[in-house]
Amino acid sequence: MAPERFFLELDPPAARLAGVPHVVVVGGGFAGLRVCQALANRPVRVTLIDKRNFNLFQPLLYQVASGLVSAADVASPLRQMVGQAPNVQVLLGEVTDVDLDARTLLFNGHHYAYDQLVLACGSGSAYFGHEEWRPLAPPMKILEHAQEIRRRLLMALEEAEQTPDPQRRRFLQTAVVVGAGPAGCELAGSLIELMHSAIRRDFKQLRPEACRVLLVDAVDRVLPVMHPSLSAAAAGYLRRQGVELRLNTMVAAIEPGKVRLKGEEGNEPLEAATICWTAGVRASRLGALLAEKSGCSVDRGGRVQVEPDFSLPGHPEVRVIGDLCHYSHTSDGAPLPGMAGPAVQMGAWVAKDILNQLAGQASAPFRWMDLGSMAVIGPMYAVADLRGVRVTGFPGWLLWGLAHLAFIPDTENRITLLSRWLWQIATRQRRALLITGRPDQHIGVDVGLARAQGLALASGPGSAPLAGGPDAGQEAAAA
Repeated sequence: MAPERFFLELDPPAARLAGVPHVVVVGGGFAGLRVCQALANRPVRVTLIDKRNFNLFQPLLYQVASGLVSAADVASPLRQMVGQAPNVQVLLGEVTDVDLDARTLLFNGHHYAYDQLVLACGSGSAYFGHEEWRPLAPPMKILEHAQEIRRRLLMALEEAEQTPDPQRRRFLQTAVVVGAGPAGCELAGSLIELMHSAIRRDFKQLRPEACRVLLVDAVDRVLPVMHPSLSAAAAGYLRRQGVELRLNTMVAAIEPGKVRLKGEEGNEPLEAATICWTAGVRASRLGALLAEKSGCSVDRGGRVQVEPDFSLPGHPEVRVIGDLCHYSHTSDGAPLPGMAGPAVQMGAWVAKDILNQLAGQASAPFRWMDLGSMAVIGPMYAVADLRGVRVTGFPGWLLWGLAHLAFIPDTENRITLLSRWLWQIATRQRRALLITGRPDQHIGVDVGLARAQGLALASGPGSAPLAGGPDAGQEAAAA
C-alpha cells in the first residue's frame, strides 16, 4: 500500500507575500541560484529547494581533489546567499515527483504547490551502462567525489612511503584519469603536480620520477571541443609534466587496481592504485520523469528539449534550465553547452521573463553570449578560446583565474581562493592535504531520484528499504 501524502502548507516569509505568485526553484546550482538572485526583493514569493544546503562551484572541484583548496572554499551556504532576502525561502530536501496538472511537486513526502516552477537540477556522471565501475573509479561532480579522490591518492602515497617492494611502490604511485575533456585534463595535470611536489617536500622514501598519471580517452586529442591548436598545446604541456596520454583508446573494464583497455596493442591492463572518472555526463533523473509525465522529448543525455522560453512543451508555467535543459533555439541550431556561462544567462533571462509576464510585458528572445571556453592544465598554465582569440600559458592562466573569480557567487570565497592561489604560487605548498572521511564515502551519497527509485524497487512484500537506490551515487545537483 502506497504511503499517504499530505500537502505541505507553509506561511509565506512575509505577510505581504500571501497573495503574490509562488515561484518554486528546484536546484541551487549556477542556473537556479541566478533565478533566485534576480527575483530577490521582487513582488513574488520564491522557494528554493535543494538536496544540499550549499551552492557548489563545480569548476574548481579538481582543486579540492588535488589539495589546493578546501571544500569550504568552493561551497557557499544557500541561506546566506539568497535566503536572507525577505521573499526567498530555502528548503532542504528532495523532489521525487511532479503533478503538472495540479501544479504540485512531491517534496520530502508532501505535496507542495507552485504557480511557476523552475527546474535547474543539474547533471551527474554517466558510466555508459557500467555502474559497477563507480565504486572503483570515483567521478568528480560533488564534494564527496573530490574528497574521495584526494583520500585515495594520499593514502596510496602514505602506503608507498613504507613499502619496500619497488613494484608495489610503482603501483601505489600510479593514477589513471578516464576522460580527456576539460575536467580530465585539469585533474590529470593537478594530480601529477601534487604527487611531484608532495614527494619532493614531504616523503623521504619516494622518488618523483616514479610517479605516473595516465590520461585515457577514446577521442583522438585532448580537449576535443576546443581548437586543435589549443588541444596540441595542452597535450604538449601535459606530456612535459609527465602525464602519459592514451588516446584513441576505450576502457573495456575496470577492476580493483586495474583498467583494461581496447585499442592498444597487447591490450595489457593499466595497474593503478588511484582511478578517476570524468568521461560521461547525464542529466538529472527528473528529465526522464518529465518525459513520462508530459510526453516531452529528451536527448540521449536525458536533457529535456524545451521551447524558446525554456518552458516545458504544453506547460508554460514550467521552465527547465541549466544542465537539465536541451536548448537548441540558437542561430546555428547547436544546443547550449553545459557550462557555467550559459546556465547563469538562462537563469537571468527566465527570472526576467517571469517578472515581465506578471507585468503583462513581452520579453525579448533569449540570446546567448558565447564567452568562450578555457581549461587550466597546470600551475600558471591554461588554454583559453575567447570567441576566436586563443591564448595559452601564463596569459591563459590569468584569464582563467579572472573568469573563475568573476563567476564565483560568494565574495568571501572569491577572496579566500585568491589568497590561496597567491600563497601556492609563492610557496608551492598546498594547505588542504588532510586525509579525512571513510573509504568509498562517495558511494552512499543519495542525490537525484536514486533514493526514491531504490525505495520503490524495494517496496514489495518482504523487501527491506534501501539506504540508496540502485544508482546511489547519482549526483545530479538537487532534484
